[in-house]
Amino acid sequence: MYEGQTLPVIWKTVTQEQINRYAHVSGDFNPLHLDAKFAQNGPFGRIVAHGMLTLAFVSEMLFGMFERNWAENGRLKTKFSAPVYPGEQVVTFGSVAAVERYGEGIKVRCDVGCRKPDGQNVVIGEAWLTIPLE
Repeated sequence: MYEGQTLPVIWKTVTQEQINRYAHVSGDFNPLHLDAKFAQNGPFGRIVAHGMLTLAFVSEMLFGMFERNWAENGRLKTKFSAPVYPGEQVVTFGSVAAVERYGEGIKVRCDVGCRKPDGQNVVIGEAWLTIPLE
């Protein structure tokens, strides 16, 4: 693990079915995510994916890199910066920004996010976790 190391990229095409499933598991039934007629009069003019759904893709990327350590003690601080609509593609990105000794392990900070293919960020932020030395 070293500063500048890139995290695994994950491409996703967001579908209405994913949005519907996310609504059911999260309990977030806001009609902006589920009802096209309602959403057309909303701030985005059409259905928009849950921000937390796109953030889940970032967490999936981090789990792919750090596995159990991410699940046990990973933390995120992020900002949602653009909506994602059904049918749009997004891609995760990230890199190790800092690695430092911390007690019996190392503390890792990563710059992370998710963006559209045109480069527009939809989620941007930082992730932290501690990895025990074995």
